[in-house]
Amino acid sequence: MISKSSKHAILALAFLANLKKGEYAGANYIADKIKAPKNYLGKILKRLALEGYLESSKGYNGGFKLSKPASKITIYDIVDPIENLNKWSKCFLGTNKCSCKSSCTAHDNWHKIRQNYMKFLKGTTLEMIAGTKIEI
Repeated sequence: MISKSSKHAILALAFLANLKKGEYAGANYIADKIKAPKNYLGKILKRLALEGYLESSKGYNGGFKLSKPASKITIYDIVDPIENLNKWSKCFLGTNKCSCKSSCTAHDNWHKIRQNYMKFLKGTTLEMIAGTKIEI
C-alpha cells in the first residue's frame, strides 16, 4: 500500500523516536541501522525536516532528531510528503466527473477503502509503532 520510500521514512523516524532526548543521529548511521540507501534516505529526511517533523543539525554530533513528540506525529504525516496522498481522492477509474452525487461503478467501494486507509494513517502515531521491527 505504500512505497519503499515511505517504509524507509517510517523506519527512520521510528529509529529517531527511540533516541534519548536531545540526541541527534546522522542519516548514514540511520541508513545503516534500518538497511536503507544512504543518499536516498538523506533526501527523505531533509524533506521531512522541511515539513517540520525533524530538526537537523550540522557538524560534530549533528544529524536529525524529531521536532515533535512521537505521539504527535502520525503515519499520515510521514507518508503524505512522499506519496502525495491527495491523489487517492481522485476517481479509482480515472473519470473526471466522479463524485458522491455522480459516481462511477467503483466509487462506493473505493470511497470506503480510502476512508478506512486514511483513518488508519491518521490514527496511527509514530509512538505506536516506534518499537516495531519492520523488515523491508
